[in-house]
Amino acid sequence: MSEPLLVQLVRTLARPITESDRARARLHLLDWLACVAGARQSALRSLHSLAIPGAVGRAALMGNLLEMDDVHRAALLHPGPVIWPTALGMGQDQLDRILAAAVRGYEAMIAVGATLDAHHYGSWHPTATAGLFGAAATAGSLYHLEHGQMVAALANAGSVAGGFWHMRHDNVLTKQWHVLHALRTGGEAAYMAADGLTGPAAILEGPQGLYAATCREPKPMTFPTQWRIHEVSFKPWAACRHAHPVIDCALELRALGRLTAPFRVETYADAMAFCDRPNPVTEVDAKFSLQHAVAVIASGREARPEDFTPEAITELAPLRAQVSVVEDKGITERYPAHFGARVNGLELIDTRGDPERPVDKAVIKQKMHTLAAWGGLPPDEAERACVLALEGDDAAAITSLLEDWLA
Repeated sequence: MSEPLLVQLVRTLARPITESDRARARLHLLDWLACVAGARQSALRSLHSLAIPGAVGRAALMGNLLEMDDVHRAALLHPGPVIWPTALGMGQDQLDRILAAAVRGYEAMIAVGATLDAHHYGSWHPTATAGLFGAAATAGSLYHLEHGQMVAALANAGSVAGGFWHMRHDNVLTKQWHVLHALRTGGEAAYMAADGLTGPAAILEGPQGLYAATCREPKPMTFPTQWRIHEVSFKPWAACRHAHPVIDCALELRALGRLTAPFRVETYADAMAFCDRPNPVTEVDAKFSLQHAVAVIASGREARPEDFTPEAITELAPLRAQVSVVEDKGITERYPAHFGARVNGLELIDTRGDPERPVDKAVIKQKMHTLAAWGGLPPDEAERACVLALEGDDAAAITSLLEDWLA
């Protein structure tokens, strides 16, 4: 009889973490800080989390509000908003330890998320489902959990994993609550495991486990030698990740002088399911609208947060009306390994920010400056974040940064 999947996963979490892995983690930390900075003028800034008191708790609610948080394609989830507040909320001073814990958290979250099937994704929010495993692994690393304790932490976190996509049908903040639930519950599971609470190691594949309850054809769990944080994509534009391939195609066409109406979009089925919204009303609608995404670029804009406001929605209505959207079976077949699209005949298989088309440190730093400005912060605060995240080793200084931003 084979070992439970979580036993195998936890064993891989003990392998060495290199300086290259930590350097990659620093980029994702800065990317998350940028997302928080951009959201700091939202109503979420006034909310207080009992799970993680203070600025880190408020930041936990804000990290995915702009839809610019990092994403893993195969797992179809956003690790950063779960992993970073979990790590920073534990009061550790050494950033080096936090970076290592985050690498393990990304690994556990993505490893579980990549096994969830299309049936799961049809109704369940994978960032919530797999996020509990990631948070438990992050906290467990910082608690120095032994192998059996870490298995118990992930198992108990996974026993209450979930979160329904129905919140997409309303202009609500449930998605942000999902993130807070994941990091809070995963952290508590690790804390209780350190105190001796045991858990069911086969919670994934067991007869009444996660797969049995939420999947039809779960995928095999794999254990690559490279840490999966290197597979995570960055998001250059302030929209749902399913809209990014269309934005990228439209930008390429615009640069060639060929982005002219009418606009025909061909994409994969999930992009249609999530983002076929020809008549957005709210800012959230616009971020999940392929039609609005094309209109944004056709109007000469850059898909920044200001391009999805109610004012932009009204202004771009005539351009949106000239966008048609259809599924292309070939593009669907390549998904989710590749998030592609075709606009007016120009096709891209991968999107800017993916590992195949990586962005460099300068792009992430510019994202920090752009979102800080949108959030009402001066340039020196953006540069402060860049230095602390990319060069520093003082986690308390990053917490102080968030306190200054979100006071």
